[in-house]
Amino acid sequence: MSREYAPAWRLWLATAARLVLGGVLIVAGWLKLPDPAASVRAVRAYQLLPESVVPSVGHGLPLLEIVVGVLLVVGFATRFAAAVGGLLMLAFIIGISSAWARGLTIDCGCFGGGGSVAANQTKYLQEILRDTGLLLAAAFLVVWPGSRLSLDPTPPTRPAPAPASDSTASTSLTEKETRP
Repeated sequence: MSREYAPAWRLWLATAARLVLGGVLIVAGWLKLPDPAASVRAVRAYQLLPESVVPSVGHGLPLLEIVVGVLLVVGFATRFAAAVGGLLMLAFIIGISSAWARGLTIDCGCFGGGGSVAANQTKYLQEILRDTGLLLAAAFLVVWPGSRLSLDPTPPTRPAPAPASDSTASTSLTEKETRP
């Protein structure tokens, strides 16, 4: 049975992706917790969901972000947490793009706050680019969840080739010397 080895660079890149995505989710959720009404207002501002589910999403989203973020930071259930984090990023990209396309002037509410703002205060492009980068990090982790400093098992790196022994080197020289 062949064993799958992971290059060391990939393990460290996965570690960085896990910590960045997880850290962003924790901060985003944590900043929304003190003011749940603002979180509900931010969800409502997108005008995408039926009013009956807006309060549930507004109250539940910060908790979901924190839980997924913690799973990523500690490296537990990384593939699952990255998939959920990626779906969140995709939903955020769709929501922000939709608000932009419909001419809404809102703050994304990504890190607290949210709701209507002046037209010159929107940052749709930066928000979409940020969330796209985080979506790519999540996709990387879904494909290659193994990383360093993680509670999940870390795949081994390819062992370094064994140095040539002295007997091999002397045999090679002897064979060359004996050839005409």
